[in-house]
Amino acid sequence: MKKIIALFLLILFQFSIVSADSSKDINRIIIGNKDAKISIIAYESLTCSHCANFHINVLPDLKKDFIDKGLAKIEFRHFPLDIAAFNASKIAQCKNDGNSDILNTLYLNQPKWIKGKTVNEVNENLKKFLESEGITIDFNKCTSNKNIEDFVLNDRIEGAKKFKVNATPTIIINDKKFEKSLNYKNLKKTLEKLI
Repeated sequence: MKKIIALFLLILFQFSIVSADSSKDINRIIIGNKDAKISIIAYESLTCSHCANFHINVLPDLKKDFIDKGLAKIEFRHFPLDIAAFNASKIAQCKNDGNSDILNTLYLNQPKWIKGKTVNEVNENLKKFLESEGITIDFNKCTSNKNIEDFVLNDRIEGAKKFKVNATPTIIINDKKFEKSLNYKNLKKTLEKLI
C-alpha cells in the first residue's frame, strides 16, 4: 500500500509540474533565426563538463557555419544533474529575456564557480563569480523563484519523457535524437544533409 501511495504522489507531483501555467511567460534561451529549417535542442546541465566542452569546442563553429547564416537555430533546455546545476539553471534563466550570455558565461568559466564541497559553497562561488563578471542579479530571488524552478523542472521532465534524455549534453535535431559521438565533425555532417 505504501508503494502505491508513493507512486501516486510521484505521478501527481510530476503532473502538477508539467501542467503548471506559471512558467509560460519565461522565454527560452535561443540563438538564431526562430524560423530556421534546422531546429536544434540541447539538453544540458550547467555542472556537466561535457556540456561546457560543447560550448567551448562545438558551439562556436556551429554558430559560424549554420546559426549565423540563418540555416539553424539552437534552443537550450535545462536538464540539471544536481542541485548546483539546478540553481545555476535558474540563474541562467532569471533575466527572462531569452539571451544566452549568462548561460555561455557559466559554461565558458565553469571551473571558476563549480568548486566547493557542499551546495552552499558552490552557490557562494557562483555568487562571487557573477559579481566578478559584472552580472547584476538578485541571486536569492532568482534561485527561489517558483516560476523559474517549474520552468527548469519541466524542461527536465519533458526531455526524459519525450526524447528519453538520460545524459548531458543530449542534442535533438528536428525532433530526432542525435546518436553519434558529439563533436563538430559529426554534427556538421548530419546538419549538411538537412539543408
